[in-house]
Amino acid sequence: MPQNVFVWISQNNGEVDLTSWEALAIARQIAGDLGGQTVGLLLGQNVADLAKQAIQHGADSVFVADDPSLMSIRVQPYSAIITELVQTHEPAALILGASASGLELAAYIAAKLDLGLASDCTELSVEDGSLSAIRPALIGNLVAQIRFGDKLPHIATIRRRAFTPLEPDSSRTGEITPVGIVLEEADIPTKVESFESSSGEVSLTNAKIVVSGGRGVGGPEGFIPVQALADALGGAMGASRAAVDAGWIPYAHQVGQTGKTVQPDLYIACGISGAIQHLAGMKTSKIIVAINQDSEAPIFQHANYGIVGDLTKYLPALTEEFTRRLGK
Repeated sequence: MPQNVFVWISQNNGEVDLTSWEALAIARQIAGDLGGQTVGLLLGQNVADLAKQAIQHGADSVFVADDPSLMSIRVQPYSAIITELVQTHEPAALILGASASGLELAAYIAAKLDLGLASDCTELSVEDGSLSAIRPALIGNLVAQIRFGDKLPHIATIRRRAFTPLEPDSSRTGEITPVGIVLEEADIPTKVESFESSSGEVSLTNAKIVVSGGRGVGGPEGFIPVQALADALGGAMGASRAAVDAGWIPYAHQVGQTGKTVQPDLYIACGISGAIQHLAGMKTSKIIVAINQDSEAPIFQHANYGIVGDLTKYLPALTEEFTRRLGK
């Protein structure tokens, strides 16, 4: 019997979270090994057109729940629909992106159905007909291999940027099936009152390049050259907890165990000592560059390249050179 793989397609205001395309890519590989198909689960309001995008990115078919009650991601109505689809169609696996919403939703569904959950995975594969997952632990110092029992589906969330999405193929076709809601608005205990958003900034979690500042930048004004370098590279600006706690920069920029986890191609740490809490949020970056006056700073033990010196001199020089070479 073919064993299909379900993938939650996370979207906000009609924009799909990139982790969903990454999840579809690994789901196709797993479904192929299991002899099944990749099935997208798309929930929201006015999202019909996104189903076609999901098929172009690898889904063989898509279930679509389109209703005003699903405009915002809320765990109760979303989990109710996904749980019903899982119980009705009995997939072999359910994969979600490890965003804040994905982590909450996966845990809720797993608890509700009494199923196993592998969270924040960097590798997924099929071994002996069953899903196997790899996830880092203890700030990447330990790699855990997780195997599931016989009860299906196996549920996993994948770490952002750990998998490469497929190139969209406009020639692909697939069945799009509408499904009804399970909970009426009056039966949903949580309500969304308002939204706050920022514009003109590169998403920290999606950025391929992140330039972060720590206590070593000296104060709020020290983030001006940090932002300038990030802008020159087309990246996002991050910060250490120490800088956030000092009130130099908003919490939205915090990278670390109690902030955002990033995995960019390039991470530049400016005036950051390299505390364990901060490393937890960026240690898996592909290339780490550290700039710090203290040659004994722990960050240098994890950096691919390091500059020991005054960042107030190096940051403007790097910004000027990158601007020139990139033609900005």
